[in-house]
Amino acid sequence: MQQYQTNYRAGSATQTTEYDEGLRAYMLKVYNYMASGVLLTGIVAMLVGSSPTMLNAIFNSGLHWIVALAPLAFVMVMSFGVHKMKSSTLQMIFWAFAATMGVSMAWIFAAYTGTSIARTFFITAASFGALSLYGYTTKKNLSGMGTFLFMGLIGLIIASIVNIFMASSMLQFVISVAGVLIFAGLTAYDTQRIKQSYYMMATGEAVAKGAIMGAVNLYLDFVNLFMFLLQFLGNRE
Repeated sequence: MQQYQTNYRAGSATQTTEYDEGLRAYMLKVYNYMASGVLLTGIVAMLVGSSPTMLNAIFNSGLHWIVALAPLAFVMVMSFGVHKMKSSTLQMIFWAFAATMGVSMAWIFAAYTGTSIARTFFITAASFGALSLYGYTTKKNLSGMGTFLFMGLIGLIIASIVNIFMASSMLQFVISVAGVLIFAGLTAYDTQRIKQSYYMMATGEAVAKGAIMGAVNLYLDFVNLFMFLLQFLGNRE
């Protein structure tokens, strides 16, 4: 009996160790995808933003709407087609999405100084890292934040659309503050949710797809947090 208990405990410990190693590898893959996507977006944005000809061709024509809406189309394709696609196809769409986001964000290099963009990026990276680490390590269940944050996000989108027509500087300030708070919360919440989702996945293809979709969520949190912080910290050209 004692020998059985010893073997059982040893087996449980081994299984836990393997699970922890698998989780670490999974989260590392998520962060690698996310960081690579942000890097690709930054390179594309800088290349397009440094070319007045390309900026004029895109943002002073009907292409502006295509570039603005294309990232949303990519996200919808990935979200609704994740179960039907192969992980390799999903990965290619993710890279296309990140590149398209770079084109859509290129205008910031014409609107803000390069120094303030770089400063805001590093502040965003540090904030994101701390928030994501909290979401990964905390024992507190953050699921209760999900509904609240989602409702806040819907309100943020509606307010942003309304302000297109109102052009209110006060409303824009409120939107920016709310945006920073909402995406700060979403960074911690999404990190914990991605971590927990690993335990519900089978091995192989499902894990590969989960890593890509997890990266999409964290990528969106990072980019939106950066854009809202830029409205506070960015120096206009």
